[in-house]
Amino acid sequence: MSTVADPALPSGYRGEDAERFAPETHSGARSDFARDRARVLHSSGWRRLAAKTQVLSPTSGIDFARNRLTHSLEVAQIGRELAVSLGLSQDIVDTACLAHDLGHPPFGHNGERALNEWAEGFGGFEGNAQTLRILTRLEPKRFTPEGESIGLNLTRATLDASCKYPWALEEAPAGSAKFGYLADDAEVFDWLRAGAPDRHKCAEAQVMDLSDDIAYSVHDFEDAIVSEHIDPAILTARSGHASLIRAVAEWAGGEFSSDELGAAFDRMSRSATWLTSWDGSRRDQAKLKNFTSDMIGRFARDSIKATLAATSGPLARYGGDVVVPRHVEAEIAVLKGIVAAFVMQAGRRQPTYRRQRSLLTELLHTLWESGPSQLEPAYAADFREAGSEAAARRAIIDQVASLTDQSAIAWYQRLCQVPLV
Repeated sequence: MSTVADPALPSGYRGEDAERFAPETHSGARSDFARDRARVLHSSGWRRLAAKTQVLSPTSGIDFARNRLTHSLEVAQIGRELAVSLGLSQDIVDTACLAHDLGHPPFGHNGERALNEWAEGFGGFEGNAQTLRILTRLEPKRFTPEGESIGLNLTRATLDASCKYPWALEEAPAGSAKFGYLADDAEVFDWLRAGAPDRHKCAEAQVMDLSDDIAYSVHDFEDAIVSEHIDPAILTARSGHASLIRAVAEWAGGEFSSDELGAAFDRMSRSATWLTSWDGSRRDQAKLKNFTSDMIGRFARDSIKATLAATSGPLARYGGDVVVPRHVEAEIAVLKGIVAAFVMQAGRRQPTYRRQRSLLTELLHTLWESGPSQLEPAYAADFREAGSEAAARRAIIDQVASLTDQSAIAWYQRLCQVPLV
């Protein structure tokens, strides 16, 4: 690929970065990258995120908790600010942040687990790979002259920025189930990665990933306190503190020592906005909100400073890497681990998670047995045109993955003969 920058594009970007899988011509003043952002915002997949689980399901009765859409908006706000400071295209980073969770199925990571188990031996399921599939195939916007859907037909730079794991399932690191594309999406993956270093994320994808980590850690922590899954008084008490840190270390998979995580916890708990109790008052709500703001600012500032110190030229695409200091990574891990310990891994939540996985598994089996008759027209056509069992199963998976939490429950009640209660 050419190394010559295009003066019509943001600094550091080349003409190849703005290319689309199928060439298009446009009138008007909008840039190609701004057009990408608009296409994601106007997509049906984006709207569905409003009714998909972040940590607490929209069906839980807690109406103030974040969903996948509000989470993605917050990720985009953080990402856009980082992009400004790092000299990256704000539109590319913004769009990648908005799109990063499009592939998540009903019930969040719990639903992802159910779909992956059902798809074992047929390519598996991974939310990030599904995001690429939606952007390049399933979301209807553009078609090839031969009539093949190519999804939103976003630019190369935007698609690459949306790819958190640039490798296939069989190339995933040992012990990881994360991957970025399915076998039958290899052609477009190879196109968007043309000239890219093998298995290396572009700078914009790294900013998206960091923005997701920051938003996920602080906002899920905030939601868990407001919904009273976490009592700040218990966090502050020294009794049981060692066992909490051990639980966080176990959740982090040995990436950090207990000493590192304990020190990270202590740094955050010394913040003037750290809560020691919670009564739901406006004063406590404000203090909690200011804590999340303080942490976002700290994580972002320290990462920007470290990145700029390590970068000598334009960061765009593959000009350099985003540097996240070790202490920032540890503090993010503590916040995530606390939420995991008190919410996602809490014993009282396990029956709910089992019911959700069972619901999706039974729905998948039922749809498979009924063939295309119960599928929405687009997925029914994919099923009928499938040339193999794997392709037919993928049509079922695509259908179920597209559902919101509420619609998955409604489909289950309708198709699996479960009475309303």
